[in-house]
Amino acid sequence: MEEAGSSAGGGGSSFRPGVDSLDEPPNSRIFLVISKYTPEAVLRERFSPFGEIQDIWVVRDKHTKESKGIAFIKFARSSQACRAMEEMHGQCLEPNNTKPIKVFIAQSRSSGSHRDVEDEELTRIFVMIPKSYTEEDLREKFKVYGDIEYCSIIKNKVTGESKGLGYVRYLKPSQAAQAIENCDRSFRAILAEPKNKPSESSEQDYYNNMRQEALGHEPRINMFPFDQQSEFPNFDKNDNRGHEAISKRLSVISRVPFTEEQLFSIFDIVPGLEYCEVQRDPYSNYGHGVVQYFNVASAIYAKYKLHGFQYPPGNRIGVSFIDDGSNATDLLRKMATQMVAAQLASVVWNNPSQQQFLQFGGSSGSQLPQIQTDVILPSCKKKADPETPVKERLFIVFNPHPLPLDVLEDIFCRFGNLIEVYLVSGKNVGYAKFADRMSANDAIATLHGKILNGVRLKVMLADSPREESNKRQRTY
Repeated sequence: MEEAGSSAGGGGSSFRPGVDSLDEPPNSRIFLVISKYTPEAVLRERFSPFGEIQDIWVVRDKHTKESKGIAFIKFARSSQACRAMEEMHGQCLEPNNTKPIKVFIAQSRSSGSHRDVEDEELTRIFVMIPKSYTEEDLREKFKVYGDIEYCSIIKNKVTGESKGLGYVRYLKPSQAAQAIENCDRSFRAILAEPKNKPSESSEQDYYNNMRQEALGHEPRINMFPFDQQSEFPNFDKNDNRGHEAISKRLSVISRVPFTEEQLFSIFDIVPGLEYCEVQRDPYSNYGHGVVQYFNVASAIYAKYKLHGFQYPPGNRIGVSFIDDGSNATDLLRKMATQMVAAQLASVVWNNPSQQQFLQFGGSSGSQLPQIQTDVILPSCKKKADPETPVKERLFIVFNPHPLPLDVLEDIFCRFGNLIEVYLVSGKNVGYAKFADRMSANDAIATLHGKILNGVRLKVMLADSPREESNKRQRTY
């Protein structure tokens, strides 16, 4: 285990932040790769112009006490740390030492990850805005903090109305940090999740705990009994209500009002969420909302898991189906087919030796199940010649497991000009190569976020091989 030399910040003060405050505010620590012979005094001299230094840690060998060439500097503000990273990465600290240093934003100690934060994770912020705001209004309000790459507003997929949420992407991390620190508190600005990051939420600790409680354990019978009140009847999760309507739409009711952002955070636990909206009741303080999933299986699972869930703690929400006129028998048949298809796909992925048996169905000669999805797919098209130049490459993320390769090829060839589709061994990701950019864009527009054979897909443009090899070198 290493020891760390430390120095209190700010004019010889004896203040040193405790372990709990090392990541307060977030992203206020930088990680440095330096020469083993760089003294702490030089670090303070070169980095103090960027802001108040609260502490410096030089990691040392516990036996020899020699520097290991690694250090941490804790600033009082995130924007100070980001500016230090942007301006000092690749610089030389001393005239007699020409080796450039490396500077990154240090990962949170509580994150459980040992990698450093990528620059792209630090430039996009998530804000709450008036529903009347346009993208031009959003840009005008936040351009005072730095150069904006783009602004976007989250809209209801059905009505096209603003949800009162938006994103602002800056060119530099320090600009995003300044916006978070200095904008009006009513915007509730926070760093947004990276677009291509696997879907593990880091929104709030409460939502993390909620996900574990809702998905991590199988509930006991009647785990969430309601108080005996007419608006919230008792619900036994093993109660088979044969006469209850089944659909992809759910009604949500709560004694405590909630926002669309909160409603989305709760029901996005279950994959396949299409949209949600809050309905205001001027005659009561109850919270009312409507949630819709892309498929009935997700809706049934969400009702089973979240009916009676406590949000906030002490307040149980009620979830029920909305009768939309759908044929329950057809919906259940489709759900069963999807579950079987997903189970077979899981068997193929986890035991490749079974692939031939499943493909040919043993002696019966049956084939793998057809593609089961609510997505309207084009008809099959011929693949492009393998020697055709690649015009666009797509990156595919699967949840919870990859689709079989032949099913994947059947899906992506429907958009035309497919050269090749392949999986990365041991990973829940794959790639598709197209000979035409329009075909690749059509595949993204049709498949991104959709569920096929019980597997949710994320489809996005892949980095070029050159960009992927240099991705970690993106600095300022």
